[in-house]
Amino acid sequence: MTKARSLVGLDVHAAKIVAAVLDAESGELQWFALRGDVREAARLCAALPRPVRAAYEAGPTGYGLARELAARQVSCVVAAPSKIPRASGDRVKTDRRDAELLVRLLWAGKLHPVRVPGHEEEALRDLIRAREAVRVDLMRARHRLSKLLLRHDHRFDDGKAWTQRHRDWLDQVDLVWPAAQATLLDLRGAADVLVHRRDQLEAQITRMLPSSPWGVQVARLRCLRGIDTLTAAGLCSEVGDFARFARAEQLMSYIGLVPSEHTTGSSRRLGSITKTGSGHARRLLVEAAWHYRKAPRVTKALSDRHDGQPAEAVAIAWTAQRRLYRTWNRLEQRGKRRTIIAVAAARELAGFTWAIGQIE
Repeated sequence: MTKARSLVGLDVHAAKIVAAVLDAESGELQWFALRGDVREAARLCAALPRPVRAAYEAGPTGYGLARELAARQVSCVVAAPSKIPRASGDRVKTDRRDAELLVRLLWAGKLHPVRVPGHEEEALRDLIRAREAVRVDLMRARHRLSKLLLRHDHRFDDGKAWTQRHRDWLDQVDLVWPAAQATLLDLRGAADVLVHRRDQLEAQITRMLPSSPWGVQVARLRCLRGIDTLTAAGLCSEVGDFARFARAEQLMSYIGLVPSEHTTGSSRRLGSITKTGSGHARRLLVEAAWHYRKAPRVTKALSDRHDGQPAEAVAIAWTAQRRLYRTWNRLEQRGKRRTIIAVAAARELAGFTWAIGQIE
């Protein structure tokens, strides 16, 4: 990479941007206060002596500034906030100090960049995350309703909840007190609206996926047991390009499925998983890992998902079934809790998704 003449650290907010500009030759440091307009910040960077490198933290303002800088041929690093080193004794935080910290870390090469998605990819990721948000809201709404019924001593014991039989039972529930009955009807209406929104979002995702940048990758990931269209789409939206990870262990670490570690001197202690990165991707993999408790087999639905896919992807999926089934059996025999086994299996499953992502 060409050595930069001008280095810029940008502390970006919705209403304003503070830029710290460092001249690599003279060591002079200057600050500029700008409006929260990415075009104005990009113009400032583009007008500096070239080559220019800029950096800012990933945040709610998105990737518009990175794209504007790229359009003006300015190299930009969108830094991962969790990877930015900060002094434990530093108790003063200002926009100028944050911008200066960024430019000095950029100069030292200590910033960890995040991947900047394309416009279409980012839009589809927003749609998938919207569906995930609705799923969480629906779960909470249903919990509120079930706890209301429990407080009034109404229990459904005739099968699974939220089936048609359960809905018919809800129609017959009378909580006697008008205020309680009004609450029940409101909670039912909220849950029904969320079910409709979820179904609409899922239909839109399914319709858009085949022509999306993830169309091929989603089809290949569906070869794995426990991973169908929505799960595969969620993994692609959170991981992006699987090929950017050189090893499977890097993907496992990125999703936060590796053990935490505290090693000092001759002492080494492994703790619970780090839970860094995308919680959505981690949840999807853990849920999929539960499917591997049962003996390996190819069902009719799974066989249909294999049709038209590379033989290598199908072979990896079958290897995953056999390996993860052995993992479940081995850890159950050792007396491990099933929730812990599911996380261990999810870590290995992440490795198999990485392997499928490497197929040309």
